[in-house]
Amino acid sequence: MNAAFQRALDRLLRPLVRYAMAQGFTFVAFAELLKTLYVDEALHRTTDRAPTGSELSLVTGIHRKDIKRLRALVAESLQPARLGRGAHRGAQLIAAWTTSDDTRDASGRPRRLPLHSEAGPSIETLARRIKADMRPRAILDELIRAHVVAIDDDGCARLLRSAYVPEAPEERLDFLAHNVGDHMACAFHNLSGDPPFLERALYLDALPADVAAQARPRIEMAADRLLQDLHKDLNPLECVHKDVAGARRIRVGVYYYEDDALPTEDRT
Repeated sequence: MNAAFQRALDRLLRPLVRYAMAQGFTFVAFAELLKTLYVDEALHRTTDRAPTGSELSLVTGIHRKDIKRLRALVAESLQPARLGRGAHRGAQLIAAWTTSDDTRDASGRPRRLPLHSEAGPSIETLARRIKADMRPRAILDELIRAHVVAIDDDGCARLLRSAYVPEAPEERLDFLAHNVGDHMACAFHNLSGDPPFLERALYLDALPADVAAQARPRIEMAADRLLQDLHKDLNPLECVHKDVAGARRIRVGVYYYEDDALPTEDRT
């Protein structure tokens, strides 16, 4: 199991290490972050009492002289990645805009919407629909800033793309942390969890380049349809208040990746 786990870690960490090196994030900094994460996780292993420094050293393999410093660092400064409220609500509003029957035309394309309207759907309508805890104007401003929405001369908002993709690298990293983090949590749960969560993938080892190019738009359209259908069905059922007893947080994701085909003898 240790050998299999090491091979799995190699595959999981290699893209992360490659990106970290490109960003100038050195091994020393990475090791310090890992130490902090080890201590943080060890602190949450038991809930009846706080573990001693010796216990933390034993379970993490980190020297006792570092434990006190790292423990203080965890308490003071280690914070998980958090999407800004504007980005989160913006993504939800776009999903509602592209799936609601009254905000799409006969061909299924999103209609242009005013900020406010007494006679029909509007940005304010969508904000109420997603139970937003922000002003509709603030959400709209965030979408304009991210170049997802444009305002026409008559004041109506026009959707430029069907998904919220932030422009700032920091925001893209936050999305990566949430999506990949939940995917990894799902995968590790499935090693021993019961019942397992959904985790499926399609593998094709050697498609001709022109076939792959033709397939990409079809894959994107199929993924969009799946996520839009699920949003249309589930969003109206979401609790108004997130602290309702028994409420569950879910994430459904679809990803696509391609690379050069491996030589036949290297395929596994």
